[in-house]
Amino acid sequence: MMTKSELVEKIMETNGFLNRKESELVINIIFDSMAKALMEGDKVEIRGFGSFTVRERDSREARNPKNGDVVRIPAKRTPFFKTGKELRERVNAL
Repeated sequence: MMTKSELVEKIMETNGFLNRKESELVINIIFDSMAKALMEGDKVEIRGFGSFTVRERDSREARNPKNGDVVRIPAKRTPFFKTGKELRERVNAL
């Protein structure tokens, strides 16, 4: 697992000219821009990596596993990630 702080460290090590604060700002701008696009209903596609979309889930009824009561689950929007071909191939090459 790679955390956000580890990603910031990796950016600092790789380029050598951004400090921690600048690297974190770059990461935050990227993630915030992607989140904003998804909230507006846009698709985010990063060639060779994958694409992010929002899927609509209908409301439904489910059962509470403890007591069996029927519970109403409201409709919601959930983010969905689909890997790109290049990323799949790189992961499988390991």
